[in-house]
Amino acid sequence: MTLAGIAAAALPHRLGVFGAFHLSPEDGLPEAYRTLVLLGPEEPGFWPHLTAQPEWQDGRPDPIDRWSRRVIGRIACDLGGKAHFPFGGPPYRPFYQWALKSGRAWASPVTLLVHDRAGLMVSYRGAIALRERLDLPAPPAASPCDTCDGKPCLTACPPGALGATGYDVPACNAFLDTPAGADCLSSGCAVRRACPVSRAYGRLPQQSAYHMRLFHR
Repeated sequence: MTLAGIAAAALPHRLGVFGAFHLSPEDGLPEAYRTLVLLGPEEPGFWPHLTAQPEWQDGRPDPIDRWSRRVIGRIACDLGGKAHFPFGGPPYRPFYQWALKSGRAWASPVTLLVHDRAGLMVSYRGAIALRERLDLPAPPAASPCDTCDGKPCLTACPPGALGATGYDVPACNAFLDTPAGADCLSSGCAVRRACPVSRAYGRLPQQSAYHMRLFHR
């Protein structure tokens, strides 16, 4: 089993390997598991694929989570591993810490995770714990934020609700209730879109709009 083989198994479902690391006891999983592989949306193409799936079409709640359970659960089973998800709690699995440990995600200047390929649009649909200790490539040497010119994420939020001091959720929601907030609702968070890595990732505005609607109920 190789990381490339896992990526090949995930790709038909428009999922990509977003990082992996060797497990330690403090990671909260049974000692029998030695490697954790993080999976996220592979762009371009994730949203058209997802919205054609039966979970999206059946009209029941939580279509993305149900799809993730089915697809990632099947991949994990085929690999002899165990699937874990960032939803379904409490308790919740520590995906933020797992992402940092993978070496391919960092705390950004606005405190959100930033990924080497997805930027501030990073999301994790699940993870697979494996009994094998896989050979893993060296992660990037540094966060893309270290060389980001001007760090536009710090000034992109129109109401100043998201910046270096963290996230003021009430202020964000209040802004989204105004006409000026329509752009964030229809295209996604302005801060996430300001990230140069995010802009190259290929996430569709429709996907961001869907998640914004769920956030701003």
